[in-house]
Amino acid sequence: MSDMGTLPGWLKPANRVVKLLHRLGVPLGTIHLITIPGRATGEPRSTPVSPLTVNGRRYVIAGLANSNWAENARAAGHGRLSKGRGHEVIDLIEVTDPATRRQVMTAFPTEVPHGVQFFIRIGLVSSGDPAAFAAASDKVAVFEIRRGERSDG
Repeated sequence: MSDMGTLPGWLKPANRVVKLLHRLGVPLGTIHLITIPGRATGEPRSTPVSPLTVNGRRYVIAGLANSNWAENARAAGHGRLSKGRGHEVIDLIEVTDPATRRQVMTAFPTEVPHGVQFFIRIGLVSSGDPAAFAAASDKVAVFEIRRGERSDG
């Protein structure tokens, strides 16, 4: 995986707005909040994500392979996925198989069409064409979401 650099400055304020709307119960399409323990502090860190299902398995994509939430997911291997007032404890398994990553990225524009603009704005792809997303599969982190084995206490 190559590192693309840093995320744009507008992303943190935008994520704050999405998290606030999420807490208020405003429906935001496929957007969920993923909460993962920080790798240094252990404190919960939340970020908006849009899970997608490919071949009966659920996945989530980090637009930058070295983003904080991706690094935290690698370190913790678990977290919580929330939508509205509902949540589930999850395990996060990084997908290293290039073919599976390409499949997931190819499906993204169809499964999460409102998320295409995000990938265009961060410079990962130039269009919503599935082939463009497939070509970028080595620049992102893909995690499979599985029902967690841990208690939520």
